[in-house]
Amino acid sequence: MSTVYYQSKVTFTGMQFVFFKGDANPVRVLVTGAAGQIAYSLLYSIAKGDVFGKDQALILVLLDITPMMGVLDGVVMELQDCALPLLKDVIATDKEEIAFKDLDVAILVGSMPRKEGMERKDLLKANVKIFKSQGMALEKYAKKTVKVVVVGNPANTNCLTASKMAPSIPKENFSCLTRLDHNRAKSQIALKLGLTANDVKNVIIWGNHSSTQYPDVNHAKVNLQGKEVGVYEAVKDDSWLKGDFITTVQQRGAAVIKARKLSSAMSAAKAICDHVRDIWFGTPEGEFVSMGVISDGNSYGVPEDLLYSFPVVIKNKSWKFVEGLPINDFSREKMDLTAKELSEEKETAFEFLTIA
Repeated sequence: MSTVYYQSKVTFTGMQFVFFKGDANPVRVLVTGAAGQIAYSLLYSIAKGDVFGKDQALILVLLDITPMMGVLDGVVMELQDCALPLLKDVIATDKEEIAFKDLDVAILVGSMPRKEGMERKDLLKANVKIFKSQGMALEKYAKKTVKVVVVGNPANTNCLTASKMAPSIPKENFSCLTRLDHNRAKSQIALKLGLTANDVKNVIIWGNHSSTQYPDVNHAKVNLQGKEVGVYEAVKDDSWLKGDFITTVQQRGAAVIKARKLSSAMSAAKAICDHVRDIWFGTPEGEFVSMGVISDGNSYGVPEDLLYSFPVVIKNKSWKFVEGLPINDFSREKMDLTAKELSEEKETAFEFLTIA
């Protein structure tokens, strides 16, 4: 790869930041909600090479609402002060026409959070407006090869909304984050067995990133003294695996909020990095991961055109369903329950979509 040197300048809120960088083909990455707490953990990991590689130059585009631009000023100063050699440029803006231009990757973290007294219908209505606008901006300004990852909740339906507004971008390029739930499930199994999370593979999160999601370990394996063993065989506690394990993963986000008085940030940022890195470099041989992707109506009885979390493998920046896994009656019931919730969310959101 040929190397050239730039002097790149960023001007925003009256301040000018100068970066000297070296790669002629930087990856252009957008993070929305960039002044928020998830982005605060996420941006450093991306900028230092944890996601796209240690020799890949980057342009970071940071989008937030106008009242947060002062906070974003401080974020850019911190990125500058990190003196990160991969960071060619930082663009901080409150304008979609700037933020979505020529993107390689869009990580849509920002969304309207659920507030006290707010019904889920109200939450869907508020977020349809946001993700309709961002989907239209993707359609108008981004590369058609852009990879879009939706984090902001309700993530599945927000992702579907954005995809519908960007018809010229392949729907397979859109995914939503269920990797945090996937990581939580791995961690709970590892803790139960006194192992590390790396000793657990092929857990599955089915369905919605909500309390109806189904963490499934029927096909998962653990490494016990160099031998791969099924989770049920290793744990030897079926009632826990069908009870407390599932509810712990489903309700982990609420538990973090109760303890921290803030939602998950560090773990969410780590999960985003895992998700995007696997899109970029592929999944390890023999392993699959959980991602919210568009259903085709032919896989595991999930209705067509839902943004549903499935087990996938990724190669050459394209995902495929892991096909042919046997589904027992216990799993079928839980998979159908979360599909029903997603169908209802989609119906409600699309009512707003027609008038938003």
